[in-house]
Amino acid sequence: MTETVIELKDVTRTFMISAGAFRAKRPLHAVNGVSLTIKRGEVIGLVGESGCGKTTLARMMLGLLPATGGDIRIEGLPVETLDRLAIARMLQPIFQDPYSSLNPRKSVGSIIALPLKVQNDPDPASWRQRVEQIMELVGLPSRLYQNYPNQLSGGQRQRVAIARALINNPQVVICDEPTSALDVSVQSQILNLLQDLRRELGLTYVLISHNLAVVEHIATRVAVMYLGRVVEEAETETLFANPRHPYTQALLTSVLTPEPGLGVPDTHLGATFPNPVDPPSGCTFHPRCAQALAHCPRVIPTMTHVGETWVECHLYNGSLRKVS
Repeated sequence: MTETVIELKDVTRTFMISAGAFRAKRPLHAVNGVSLTIKRGEVIGLVGESGCGKTTLARMMLGLLPATGGDIRIEGLPVETLDRLAIARMLQPIFQDPYSSLNPRKSVGSIIALPLKVQNDPDPASWRQRVEQIMELVGLPSRLYQNYPNQLSGGQRQRVAIARALINNPQVVICDEPTSALDVSVQSQILNLLQDLRRELGLTYVLISHNLAVVEHIATRVAVMYLGRVVEEAETETLFANPRHPYTQALLTSVLTPEPGLGVPDTHLGATFPNPVDPPSGCTFHPRCAQALAHCPRVIPTMTHVGETWVECHLYNGSLRKVS
């Protein structure tokens, strides 16, 4: 077994967006040249504002969206050579909203057992026993086997979703905002459960989240995305202690603190997110950057290794790549 589970090299995904009646469609580069290596057993956090490409990247890893360009490999195999069932056996998602990701007309037992049926498990006689075992593992009593989602709390529904993802022993679980739809009192329980399952089952997580406290708590490495690109990547402790990119610094500044009298923090990013159909030239972050240099609007930065961090910023970039 290789140490690298998923490898992405210069991955892009472009959507053609309607510009209105009688106008030609325009390209929207949702993911624009992302390279990542995900090692076995780690938790990589993907953070960034809405629309930066996190979920699109996850959908490409799951084989739900084809990449427009670049290379995605799972266990060393190109994702385009794998069929849906092969990918599903290796990767499983946990979605944001447990209220909409579970079929209300199916019982808990049938929901969790569905991957066994879809992936043609050869031993149907063992399904109920396996479902009850995974229910116990995620903290669901077996008496809920015949219950329906509307009879469960939000935390219990998310445990059902986690059990469904794990029933066929995947290697990687992609968690898309797994706690954002839950009460604060339940969020920590689900996060602790995910950590326990990772240790017990040897799982690898890709964690997509807006909540930086969640990312700091559970991730081992963090990749910060902005307008379809990874602009900073580092071990979690390093990134939170010493953020390099001005955008990462702004994100960390935006975190609310319990200290009285501080009020709502000002990130100095402004209220408007750039138009992804018509992104700024050069460094796409320069219109919002308080540290922008004279050549930032004209020259695209390249990824640079600074200490223990990879960062795409002219503040640390000695080599310049001009806009074509």
